[in-house]
Amino acid sequence: MDSIRRGAISKSCATITQATVKEHPQIYKRRIIRERVMQSLYAFEISQDPLPHIIENIFGELRDHEEEFSFAQRLLHTTVEHQPTIDAIIKKKATHWNFDRIALIDKLLLRMGICELFYFEDIPPKVSINETIEIAKRFSTEKSGQFINGILDSILNDMKADGT
Repeated sequence: MDSIRRGAISKSCATITQATVKEHPQIYKRRIIRERVMQSLYAFEISQDPLPHIIENIFGELRDHEEEFSFAQRLLHTTVEHQPTIDAIIKKKATHWNFDRIALIDKLLLRMGICELFYFEDIPPKVSINETIEIAKRFSTEKSGQFINGILDSILNDMKADGT
C-alpha cells in the first residue's frame, strides 16, 4: 500500500508541476524551479521515496534545460542535506510557534529560503526571501507570507550583524 501511495504522491506532484509549466510557457524561470523543489521536498517528506525517484518524476522535463536542472537538483539536495541545521534555525526563530505545528508547506519553504540564504551566495538574499514569500502566497495559507517574511528577515538581519 505504501508503494501505491508513494507513486500517487509523486504522480500528483508531477501533474501539478506540468500544469505550472503550461501556465508559464516561457523559458523556465527560477520561481517555477523553486516551486518544483518545494513539491519535491513535499513528496520526499510525505513518501520518503528516494530523491532520484522524486527528481525523475518532478524534474523530468528539466533535463533538457541543463542550468535549470542543475539549480533544481542543487537546491533540493542542499536543503535535504542541511535540514537538521536549518530546522534548528527555524526553531530558534519561531519562538512563539511549536515547530511540529508549523504548516508543512511553510516549513518546507522556510527550509528552502534559509538554504538559499546560507548556501547560495550567488543569489541576492532579498531575491530568495521575495521568491519564497510569493510561493507561500500561492501554495499556503493567507498569513504564510507574513510568517515566512518575518523569519527570513530576522535571519538575514542576524547574518548582516555577523558579517556573513
